Amino acid sequence: MLLLRWTGRARHWLDVRPARWVDLVPVLEQVRAKPWAGAEATPREVDRTLPKSEGKGLRERTFVMVKPDGVAKGLSDEIVARIERSGLKIVSMRRMRFDRKLAEELYSVHRGKDFFERLVEHVLSGEVVVMLVEGENAIARMRELSGATDPTKAAKGTIRSDFGSSITENVIHAADSAESAEREMRIFFGKPKILFYEHSSKVKI
Repeated sequence: MLLLRWTGRARHWLDVRPARWVDLVPVLEQVRAKPWAGAEATPREVDRTLPKSEGKGLRERTFVMVKPDGVAKGLSDEIVARIERSGLKIVSMRRMRFDRKLAEELYSVHRGKDFFERLVEHVLSGEVVVMLVEGENAIARMRELSGATDPTKAAKGTIRSDFGSSITENVIHAADSAESAEREMRIFFGKPKILFYEHSSKVKI
């Protein structure tokens, strides 16, 4: 019997020498321990980091929510379409209704401000659509797509300028910083995990 063993000195050369069965044991153990290149990884071996961007911008994820006034006006599909036309991807999305604890947690950074209760009451008034959005500079780009908080001051063509009616009922919420995005994504989507992109046309909202 012959033992074929990678020498490590050159990729395409093999060390061929007579071998006994006992010589094969450590080699077999190494094969079991190290999957061949290209083998499908187990869940524990999957790289959970975001893929590196091919452009100059930072590839990141952010939290976005269509507020109750946006859902009530039937704007969910239009907002999703605008996000995707901008080149961003909606990684995960679902329609839901808040309870008070969840609403107060989302807006906890504004606790103590005079508009805190208005925000909470509004988000409790109906269903919302929450989304995890991914892409180059996703946080800044979503803020740009959304427009200024006050629809009357938002740039023309932005979501809030086109559909918002007041500072509270301004159709959409988008995380305003990396820290806020991380906190809000954790509230609604849990700890970071593998999330697969599915085109919004296949997701019922």
